[in-house]
Amino acid sequence: MLYYIIIALQVYCIYHAYKNKSSYYWFFIIFFIPLLGCIVYLLTQVVNKKDVTNITDEITTIINPTKKIKDLEKEFTFSNTFQNKINLADGYKQLKEYEKAILYYEKSLIGNFVSDPHTINKLIQCYFKVDDFDKVIVYAKKIDLDKNFKTSLYYYGLSLEQKGDFKAAEHQLKKMDTRFSNYEERMELANFLIRRDKNENAKEILEEIQVEIKSMTDTNKKKYRFVHQESQKVLNQL
Repeated sequence: MLYYIIIALQVYCIYHAYKNKSSYYWFFIIFFIPLLGCIVYLLTQVVNKKDVTNITDEITTIINPTKKIKDLEKEFTFSNTFQNKINLADGYKQLKEYEKAILYYEKSLIGNFVSDPHTINKLIQCYFKVDDFDKVIVYAKKIDLDKNFKTSLYYYGLSLEQKGDFKAAEHQLKKMDTRFSNYEERMELANFLIRRDKNENAKEILEEIQVEIKSMTDTNKKKYRFVHQESQKVLNQL
């Protein structure tokens, strides 16, 4: 039993380290010093950021991803409430089963919750993942993306591009161009501008990203090393 617990801890720690772009040496510590390495990693990199309940939930999801869904389905069957529908949809979304997530998010948009912005925001993300750009655009117009939902604003811009509305797409994507943040979105904005033959504008954004990352602390430089490399690669191609 202890063996499986250690394996589960290793899987979780490696997954967490990868997801959060932790320094490479953590992978060696976790792999070659299993129990002690995991404990040190959890105490220094995880527990101070998330509570123990969330850690347990994530480990359970990694080991047995269907268990969480089955539990949520039981809760929904027992009580068909707005929150239980949302919880089930969130579970499917986490497993990247976007079609099923969409089904329950859509079912949640009734009564007092017909215009619930947080549910609509999640629907936008799911519809983008299944390439239903028309639905992304329809739902994006129902809520104030500028104020609270930056990720969906990004998906909205890319969806507008897919539908050929390039002027509106550029307008939305440029809202993500904020210094020292939104690096993935700004990289996509640069690529969008390149696709629109606006190389000089793209170059300006990429050079700003380069300057920002070079001015960071060593820890943040490591965190954004991939962005730095990718932006330099694109610059070299211009």
